[in-house]
Formats: sequence, structure tokens, C-alpha cells
Amino acid sequence: MKSLSLQTVLLLLLLSAVATANDRPNIIVIYTDDHGYADLSCQGVVDDVRTPNVDALANSGVLARHGYSTAPQCIPSRAGLLVGKFQSKFGVEANGQSLEGFDRELTIAERLQSAGYITAQFGKWHLGPGPRITDHGFKHVYNQNSGGPFAANIGLDGKDREMGMLPAKAYHIDGCSQAAAAIVDRYKDDPFFLYVAYRAPHVPLDATKKYLDRFPGEMPERRRQALAMLSAVDDGVGLITSTLAKHNLTEKTLIFYIGDNGAPLKIHKRDAPGGGPGWDGSLNDPLNGEKGMLAEGGMHVPFVVSWPGTIPAGQIYDHPISALDVAATAASLAKLETKPGDLDGVNLIPFLSGENKAAPHDALMWRWIAQAAIRGGDWKLLRGGEREYLYNLRSDIEEQHNVLRKYPEVADRLRRKLTTWSETLDPPGLATGPMAPAWIDYYDFYLEGKTPNRVKSPAKAKAKR
Repeated sequence: MKSLSLQTVLLLLLLSAVATANDRPNIIVIYTDDHGYADLSCQGVVDDVRTPNVDALANSGVLARHGYSTAPQCIPSRAGLLVGKFQSKFGVEANGQSLEGFDRELTIAERLQSAGYITAQFGKWHLGPGPRITDHGFKHVYNQNSGGPFAANIGLDGKDREMGMLPAKAYHIDGCSQAAAAIVDRYKDDPFFLYVAYRAPHVPLDATKKYLDRFPGEMPERRRQALAMLSAVDDGVGLITSTLAKHNLTEKTLIFYIGDNGAPLKIHKRDAPGGGPGWDGSLNDPLNGEKGMLAEGGMHVPFVVSWPGTIPAGQIYDHPISALDVAATAASLAKLETKPGDLDGVNLIPFLSGENKAAPHDALMWRWIAQAAIRGGDWKLLRGGEREYLYNLRSDIEEQHNVLRKYPEVADRLRRKLTTWSETLDPPGLATGPMAPAWIDYYDFYLEGKTPNRVKSPAKAKAKR
């Protein structure tokens, strides 16, 4: 009898563990690159972009109207997303800075891997050497972001290979999508975390004829390229979601679709020949500013969340949320233990499911070199060097009317909160350096309505070609 009771207890414990594992959803993060706020058709801003699969994702869950990245630049925004902590707390404030702090941090992939999740990375990494991605918690790597050789330990079919450089066999956006779908096929019976980081529509603009042909007619060629690259991403979203549906995993999978920062417009959106540096063809409308600014156009990004059966479908969510919330949400759903200070975000599911009607955040805050900003409710305080601006984003999402003098008490309250928060960063303070000439031009043009001296007008640029 005693033996039978022990067996019963062990069986119950095993069943409990299986039930717990089955309760944990798969998690997929789809991350785009220099993707302007306007460029999802579900945003309803422009009529030339076509993203039916991302639209379907939004229709099945939440279109977050006020979703934010952690920085207006690639490397810091990716570091913040993957660690789940504001990147200036571990020394990765901007491109070109040491990644030693990132290397010391636990990524959400490492945390999930320790909980039994299969983890895989696809596309752009930008946080160190491709062959070392496995050091950060990713079991499988398919690091393609161009037409050249790339680091991988799986092939397009999702099968294992020795880590090394793999020649490109597909257009980089398609390759990442196919490899991600293959991993879903391979691990349909296991919990998995996929980080699909498309290098699109970031320059060099390199869409294939298949996608370019979807956008005929008169338009800037750089715009056509951006639309085509985003159409390739949208096809990838469709392939991944159809693969989930094939295995009855749709209601078992939480998907985030987020941009890493706003589009680089270079002020004049020059349709320069070739696909190299310059405007990437994407648009930030109706937001003001661009990549490289803590104005809305720099880090207010496309943001969709879907988990059918858990998050009610067809929502437009207007409370501000952050890419930092991804790691906190994943950790909570995977039942991971975390300590205070490990993660800066919140578990979004109670808010997006309707269980909690409050705003997820009292305030969101940023620092990027010479710039700092805080959004508290509808109010935003923005600093650029010695300049300071206050906007009410409910009535002025375009950041056209600086009401700093009209509401000094609001500015004082936000400034105190931002200053206190900035003391938790490394190094502490509201800025870590001076305004660069390009940022001065941006602030002059977008926020002051001035013509920058150092930026060629479109007419002059055209005459010089």
C-alpha cells in the first residue's frame, strides 16, 4: 500500500509538471528594422502599403497605437528588448559602445531555455559575432540578414548543422521565414521561443523582383523598395502563422510584432539612386521626427500583440507600452522566478486581456546620449541638449506645439521623475554627451521649423547628381 501511494504521488507530480508545461505558451517575437510607424496597412495612415498577414495578426489581437521601442537606434533597442531592462543600466546606450555589459546580462532566451523552452534566433543580431549567438541562450541560429554568407547551426529545413558560415540559398527575408517555419514544424510538441529579426526595410534596400512587382506605378524607387521588403516580411508572417495553424498551435502561441526604431528620413527623403545609405523608403507619418531622435518619429513604432483565445480580438489599445514588456511578459507566462531589478517591463497579458483596466505604466522614460524623454499619460517632456519641449500627445501626437511655458508645473513634475530615474543609469544623468551636428539639424527642422544649414535641399541635391 505504501508503495502504491508513493507511485500515485509520483504520478500526480508528473501529471502536474506536464500540465504546467502545457499551460506555457509558445512565444514569437517578430522584430523589424528601421520600420516607420505609418507602414502597416492596419495603421490606416497611408494607402500604398499592403500587409494583410500582419493586419490579420492585429485583427486577432491588439493593435497598440502607442507602442515604443527603447531607443531610436538599432543596437541599444535590441539589447533592451532581449534583456528586458533599459539598456543604459548595463552600458549599451548607443551603437558603437562596448557590448561587455550585454554579455554579462541574462537574456530572455537564456531564462526561457532554463525553463525548458526551445530557443531560436533568425536574421539580424547586431549584438556581437554571429557564431556567439548561442552564448546568449539561443539553441538554434539562422543569422541571415543579407545575400552573403552568415552564421548558422541549422539550415533552411530546420535541421542541425555544425555552427559556421552558411552561403545564402534564399533572399534573406524569405530565408529567415522558411527557417522559422521549419523550427515550428520540428518542435510542434515543445514550448518554443523564436526571435525573428528581419533586416527590413533597413538599407541596403535589396528587394527581389517578386516583391517589387507588387508595387507598380509612379513612386520614389526607395519607397517601392521599402514597400516590397515589408511585403516580404508580411509573407513571412503569413508562413509562420499558417504553420502554427497547421499544428493547432494558434491558441497556444503569443506573437509580438514590433519595430526597433523609426525610419531614417534624412529630413528630405531623397530618392537617391542605389539602395545604400540614406532614406530607407519607410514613413513615420503622422509622427514628427525620425531615427536618431527621441521625438515620436524616432521610437514610437509599429506594435502588434496576438494570442487568440487569451487576448480578445480586434482591439485598438491606447495606453503606452514598451518593448521592455516582452521579456517581463514571457518570464511571467513561463513561470520564471525573477528578482527585483531583473526586468523593467510588466506582464502585459492582464492588461490586454481586459482583466486589468489600468494603464500598464505610470511613465515610460528614455535616455540616448544627449537626449532624454519621459511620457507620463498624455504628457511628454523631451530634452535635446539644452533644449526642452513639452507636448500633450492626446491633442498633439505630431509634436507641433511646445506648451512648456503654458504648463510649467507639468514640466517640473515630469522633469523631477526623469531626473530621478536617470540616476539609476550607468553613467547617471540626463545626458552622456553633447548634441551631434545631425541631431541639431533634426531638432531645428522638426521641432523648431527651421531650415538646417548643413542639410542640402532636395533641389540642390538633385542639381548635383
